[in-house]
Amino acid sequence: MSRDLKVGDTASVSKIFTDEDVLGFSNLSLDNNPIHLDQSYAENSVFGKKIVHGMLAASLFSGLLGMKLPGEGSIYLGQSLSFTAPIYIGDRVTATVEIVNIRPDKPIITLRTYCLNSEGSLVIDGEAVVKAG
Repeated sequence: MSRDLKVGDTASVSKIFTDEDVLGFSNLSLDNNPIHLDQSYAENSVFGKKIVHGMLAASLFSGLLGMKLPGEGSIYLGQSLSFTAPIYIGDRVTATVEIVNIRPDKPIITLRTYCLNSEGSLVIDGEAVVKAG
């Protein structure tokens, strides 16, 4: 591995998701579910207003893993995700990755991946496995 990584190392990034972000992701992913795009529909849903695609928020992990920890040259091998609470448009989301295991025989790293909303509530929880660059 190119740098001294250890269990417990973390990296985080925060983002406020906008209507434009959600529309762009909807166009890219072809997920046009009205819960994300239609205010009237969303108001009559269990959430009461439009929500951000869970996969859009989870995409923050890709940037963290590829650019910060382990960093450039890293290759995603796997990702598990649980969506534990809604993310509303306009919410600040903080995504964090934390090294939980480093294989001694290969540059394979397991990281906990999670997102908190601005109130500090867990909205996404998961685990990623990457090959460090």
